[in-house]
Amino acid sequence: MSALRPRARRAPLLLALAAALLPHADRVAGGGGGGSMFGDVNISSILDSFSISYDKRVRPNYGGPPVEVGVTMYVLSISSVSEVLMVLAPVLARAEQPQTRGCEHVAFHGSDFTLDFYFRQFWTDPRLAYKKRAGVETLSVGSEFIRNIWVPDTFFVNEKQSYFHTATTSNEFIRIHHSGSITRSIRLTITASCPMNLQYFPMDRQLCHIEIESFGYTMTDILYVWKDGASSVGMSSEVQLPQFRVLGHRQRATVITLSTGNYSRLACEIQFVRSMGYYLIQIYIPSGLIVIISWVSFWLNRNATPARVQLGVTTVLTMTTLMSSTNAALPKISYVKSIDVYLGTCFVMVFTSLLEYATVGYMSKRIQMRKQRFVAIQKIMSEKKMPAECAPPWDAHSLSKAGSLSRGAPPPPRHSLGGAPPPPPRHHGSLHSVDRCRHLQEVRYKARDPKAHSKGATLESSLEDNPAPSLHTLHPTKDYGKFLGMTPSDIDKYSRIVFPVCFVCFNLMYWIVYLHVSDVVADDLVLLEENK
Repeated sequence: MSALRPRARRAPLLLALAAALLPHADRVAGGGGGGSMFGDVNISSILDSFSISYDKRVRPNYGGPPVEVGVTMYVLSISSVSEVLMVLAPVLARAEQPQTRGCEHVAFHGSDFTLDFYFRQFWTDPRLAYKKRAGVETLSVGSEFIRNIWVPDTFFVNEKQSYFHTATTSNEFIRIHHSGSITRSIRLTITASCPMNLQYFPMDRQLCHIEIESFGYTMTDILYVWKDGASSVGMSSEVQLPQFRVLGHRQRATVITLSTGNYSRLACEIQFVRSMGYYLIQIYIPSGLIVIISWVSFWLNRNATPARVQLGVTTVLTMTTLMSSTNAALPKISYVKSIDVYLGTCFVMVFTSLLEYATVGYMSKRIQMRKQRFVAIQKIMSEKKMPAECAPPWDAHSLSKAGSLSRGAPPPPRHSLGGAPPPPPRHHGSLHSVDRCRHLQEVRYKARDPKAHSKGATLESSLEDNPAPSLHTLHPTKDYGKFLGMTPSDIDKYSRIVFPVCFVCFNLMYWIVYLHVSDVVADDLVLLEENK
């Protein structure tokens, strides 16, 4: 009996110790069962309770006020901004899908941009509220749980192609607050259309946007808002592009009216400024140098026809190639771009320098023809007997003889009295010489006019067919090497000054006007730190 008494005394002590260790045993068991216990709270039971009488097909507050969905974005990178058509297949694939609303959202644009960002949505679902516990105010769960609850049917209106990141797992999570507030975050890469105005290209500034909207719910069901106002959109300081510089961004909230109702829409607009370095090095400076090279022709001898023609044709073809290669990398648009104005002016300058030599050659040819014709006149005049007032003297008999020989006609008949023409009366001598000078003056002007001998007429026929004399004396060497008061050398001398002055004035006007007109910053733009 005495041996049983100590054992009886130990039994209450063991029971008390077991009761004290029982809660800790439950906690250890919960930890080994997958971490569903946090303290004395069973997380799994909370998540399982959400599925009780929960229908994910019905939005929160169905039949009541619309669900307010707050949105924030954080842009990680912008990989490309393109003016030409790049992505077509996703748009065509989407067009083949059955549409439940208007077709305004499948419009295609040739230009686009691609950005990688975190997209976060905030809304409240009272059906997911749970009792607040210490340390369990918010539940963070994986992307698998999203399939069990209602989520907004958000889509991007101007999306061409989208990509969900899944390395090493789906880049998505959801947080449920004890009050029923839900936060969903996902990483996306989207290629979206960006209609561009290339009127001031390459000094343009483009405003590209991402439009966010519900695909099926109208404003009576879902209302989108920017959660943090002007700071709802953030951007990494490491965002860089080779041809653009990000100036800033802004947010807008609008209402879109479609055939199926009114929809709430958010838009994030990002303004880009094109970098001029590439175009200065590859287009502007080479085209300017080509124009300057074309001016070398003005310093060459005007008789160096092969060199000047080859230089002019080469510069014209080079400018044509440069214009074609520049426009090949741009969309086929119907309006004039600023780079077209510059390249077009350079082409006109180069082509005009080629026409300048054509003008010089034409003037040289006309002057040479006039000189040859005048030499023929002098030769005929030297064979004639003329009064002293005209130099060199000539008479009608020798003129008629020369004309007859040139035409193959018989010589004119001699006078019947003694075989020699009677001398004119003394008092008519001066008048007769003036008439002959007047006659030669008219022949001189006919020698200049190609119409006077374009139909088979010769110089001698022109001399004989115009008996009307002139009042002025013939001056064989007076301004005879000029055409329209200028010599071919004068044109080259003037071109050496006029062409550079015109090109410099054009460059001053071009850069001042286009740099001023294109310097436009969108209203309410939130500038990046580097642009402030």
